[in-house]
Amino acid sequence: MSVFDPTFEQLPATIPVFPLSEVLLLPRGRLPLNIFEPRYLAMVEDALAAQRMIGMIQPVSGGDGRNDPDLYATGCAGRICRFEETEDGRYLIALAGVCRFNVAEELEPVSGYRRVRANWSEFRDDLEPSPEPGLNRKRLLTALKDYFGAHGLEADWAALREAPEERLVTCLSMICPFGASEKQALLEAADLTARAEVLLALIEMDGATCGPMRQ
Repeated sequence: MSVFDPTFEQLPATIPVFPLSEVLLLPRGRLPLNIFEPRYLAMVEDALAAQRMIGMIQPVSGGDGRNDPDLYATGCAGRICRFEETEDGRYLIALAGVCRFNVAEELEPVSGYRRVRANWSEFRDDLEPSPEPGLNRKRLLTALKDYFGAHGLEADWAALREAPEERLVTCLSMICPFGASEKQALLEAADLTARAEVLLALIEMDGATCGPMRQ
């Protein structure tokens, strides 16, 4: 946990939300974002003036971000930890994942962006580092080589072999090109051990599906 992150008691009652399909933020993960739409430029400015917190959440319909589709019930809030302006009027930011939340109520939009009343109570443990999940790293890396090969992805295999288990599970969950429902399953996993099991199952299932096609 960063010294800049809020304590559980400091988590805000309401947060702006940024609905993006197939985009996942997890506690202690880092998510870079390219902000260019006017309502989300306003959202970032308002967040910077307050507690720098933005909730990442998926639209149920997988919408294009320009409409207002229904939202999944659970998202993850991140703190703006990096901010850069561009000459063409965009913001380049990075969110540091802090804590998951359930949507208690959606509120009236402000400057066009959506806001929710957040219920943090189920996810207090997100603010503390998780116990190591006892990951079967050899099995994961074996499945991951097939998965990355099938999707044309490259990896630093030495870094993957040496990364701490929580960082490995979090980074893979966020960067692997899973669909919206798979990303949501990873987000809603009860703890790191459960998330590691979901991650491995998704990677192996993809390999079982695509394997015959690659032969």
